[in-house]
Amino acid sequence: MIKKRKKNLATEVYALGQHICMSAHKARRVIDQIRGRSYEETLMILELVPYRACYPILKLVYSAAANASHNMGWNEANLVISKAEVNEGTTVKRLKPQARGRSYLIKRPTCHITIVLTDISLYQEFEEYIMCSKKSELITKKKSKNMTYHDTYSSGGLWDKK
Repeated sequence: MIKKRKKNLATEVYALGQHICMSAHKARRVIDQIRGRSYEETLMILELVPYRACYPILKLVYSAAANASHNMGWNEANLVISKAEVNEGTTVKRLKPQARGRSYLIKRPTCHITIVLTDISLYQEFEEYIMCSKKSELITKKKSKNMTYHDTYSSGGLWDKK
């Protein structure tokens, strides 16, 4: 059994839709267009793209954003779709009667769609913290100018001999 390592759950919010009556190939066609985009841009794309898969994906994106705003208190303007995946679900099999008492098998594929949202304001705060710490390091380096640099070429080092 393979165990997946869980990431820090405080930085991600997800919504999962299972057993959606649609082939995974048709859903992936839409998911590939919205992966990595912002929440507002995703809503515009899903409302304008003329595929049947857009409606359940739009409902999942709305649900993930509602989870983020209610559970975590995040602002919807800062949300980005960090991960979106489509997996194949079970195939529903129906029998259709045919001529001479025979039956014809109808297969209806299903899929599982996962949408993961992250808040980019958390990363921006982290980058600002890193930049401030780097600036403070540069200021301390400028104050200590008494550093001596040893050069192996001019100080009689290894390569100075001929």
